[in-house]
Amino acid sequence: MKNFIMAIDGPAGSGKSTIAKILAEKNNLTYLDTGAMYRMVALYFFENNVDLDNDLEVKLNLKQIQMDIEKDRFILNGRDVSKEIRTPRVSGLVSFVARIKVVREKLVELQREISKGKNVVLDGRDIGTVVFPDASLKIFLVASPEERAKRRMKEYEEKGVEENFEAVLANIKERDMIDSTRKESPLKKAEDAVEIDTSFMTIEEVTNEISRLVKEKVGE
Repeated sequence: MKNFIMAIDGPAGSGKSTIAKILAEKNNLTYLDTGAMYRMVALYFFENNVDLDNDLEVKLNLKQIQMDIEKDRFILNGRDVSKEIRTPRVSGLVSFVARIKVVREKLVELQREISKGKNVVLDGRDIGTVVFPDASLKIFLVASPEERAKRRMKEYEEKGVEENFEAVLANIKERDMIDSTRKESPLKKAEDAVEIDTSFMTIEEVTNEISRLVKEKVGE
């Protein structure tokens, strides 16, 4: 493979990150967690009380952000924020941050730069429609809101974070609404993407199916 780009899009909790990580290992691809990049920006804005409605303030603070990804560690201005970016407070803010035009422009630029000359898998909400519209393979993962809320609850429990199921479900539905109706790069399935409903599938079943599609693409 040479500069093979796999785009995995879908709503919050559809399994994008988990699936992308496994596929990267199985198919010798570099995994770029674009969602974590937006979460780092959201965390920085939260901690610095940035007014999201003030374009100048947003632009000035974006210039203060330096981020790096080292395997499963996410570094924000030299600090490991791997745990902080997965908290409910950041989850509740990230969709509002992600719909800001200058934020999306900056991170899309970074994602394209990092991916140059590499075989990568990226997950997000607009990878196959905006970031890499010419991606080698596009996948669109979906699952019911209830199933996605259960997955989020499990993630929080594993991290020792206490959260109410109804609150998590409400957050999932709110993010779906915000992500699919925002003006900048809304969540939507690319016309040439393969849709997979993961509601009643195991992780292994999903990764095996996508790996089969990867082999078909490589063999074309």
